[in-house]
Amino acid sequence: MNTKLVESLVKVILSLSEEERSLLEEKLFFDSSYPSTRDLMQLAQYGKAFDFLYYEPDLYTLEDGEPI
Repeated sequence: MNTKLVESLVKVILSLSEEERSLLEEKLFFDSSYPSTRDLMQLAQYGKAFDFLYYEPDLYTLEDGEPI
């Protein structure tokens, strides 16, 4: 077992920013053959799949019911 390598990797991982750690986790633990949540959100946004919601009336206001 290469203990020095493992220790070096741990030091490098701990030195990463939160964003970099997130990317590393995504690369290591998620199946990249599926589109990411961000990819699906961008597809919906740019594909205008939910544009019809802009024309829907606002059914609720801050004055409706009791606050949670």
